[in-house]
Amino acid sequence: MAVDHTPDRMTQPPARTLPVHAPLEQFPVHAGELRVGGQPLSLLAERVGQTPFYAYDRQALRNRVASLRKALPPAIKLHYAMKANPMPAVVGFMAGLVDGIDVASGGELKVALDAGADPQEVSFAGPGKRVPELRQAVASRVLVNVESPREVVELQRISQELGLPARVAVRVNPDFELKGSGMKMGGGPKQFGVDVEQMPQLLADIGRAGLDFEGFHLFAGSQNLRPESICEAQQKSYELALRLAADAPAPIRFLNLGGGFGVPYFPGEQRLDLAPIGENLAQLLARAGTEMPQASFVIELGRYLVAEAGIYVTRIVDRKVSRGHVFLVTDGGLNHHLSASGNFGQVVRKNYPVTIGNRADAGPAETVSVVGPLCTPLDLLADRMALPPAQVGDLVVVYQSGAYGASASPQAFLGHAPCTEVLV
Repeated sequence: MAVDHTPDRMTQPPARTLPVHAPLEQFPVHAGELRVGGQPLSLLAERVGQTPFYAYDRQALRNRVASLRKALPPAIKLHYAMKANPMPAVVGFMAGLVDGIDVASGGELKVALDAGADPQEVSFAGPGKRVPELRQAVASRVLVNVESPREVVELQRISQELGLPARVAVRVNPDFELKGSGMKMGGGPKQFGVDVEQMPQLLADIGRAGLDFEGFHLFAGSQNLRPESICEAQQKSYELALRLAADAPAPIRFLNLGGGFGVPYFPGEQRLDLAPIGENLAQLLARAGTEMPQASFVIELGRYLVAEAGIYVTRIVDRKVSRGHVFLVTDGGLNHHLSASGNFGQVVRKNYPVTIGNRADAGPAETVSVVGPLCTPLDLLADRMALPPAQVGDLVVVYQSGAYGASASPQAFLGHAPCTEVLV
């Protein structure tokens, strides 16, 4: 008797559904081409005059700030952490949309002030502020987020020399972490801020130094897509600030609850739901009306404001087939976009969303890898990804590229030309 080896369809496990990138709607496609700032990508490339380049869309930036304003209580101030994208044109544009700018160096401070940011709404953070930078900050009358006892000593001396009391808040290293964050910046031993255990002594030192104390800065982590984790961190930060206020040399006028709002970069990630965060902040503000009546509340965001408003564009210079696999070789790579190559904090490399910008609705797709021009296997922009069929001269687009792109990449590596940036 013959044995039937045909698989039983009813008992086979269902086909595994591979995760996909979150929908990308900020750059429409018309006549097969991506539109950026209302312009066809190929025409924008001609206007820029070279590839590779970064392009940032003004309307996408406006829309992101507007969506935040709608979701968060009106009393919450939005600050732009310009380390995410310090291009002067972007900083100038953002300065007109948000309530303040957060800087992380003397160089960034100059850009922010040149862009017209109000010094009263500029704060300066960083674990290694040099004395000349502290002098810049005091002379500019911006708020210094103190991160060590050394800074208190230096600021006291500078204040006396300049005849201006330094405006200070204390960046606190809390005794908790932001759960689920891509990068933890608080809790445990950290180079950032002052440990909670050291705060009573430091606050006493600030009072004796005669500095103009305004409040606290708490930043537990970044790139978080779980609203419940962000809400928990905000609640804990508020409670911590309330406890520390008992030892403060003056009433709390400034409370920066950090940010941590994430954007979906990789397959399977979902967009952050802002509604629970807005509700949580409204509850904290209601409490603060009696518990911290003089305090203004700040949410500090960088990546969340600008990442999805930017793209990186690089041109295909060669199409190679190696043992049956297609490689699209482009004129830019990790030297311009370290994050997309997976070498800026990824433990396991994952693909950013990528397309062929001048063939964005073409099909069927083919599985290819996109590599840059550098002599290193690390120079990889897309690994075995399904993309529209592409040829030499076509334009590869990396989405989610408005943050930690050009300024966070080793542009001098191997002597290739730097890329340019445009705001459209």
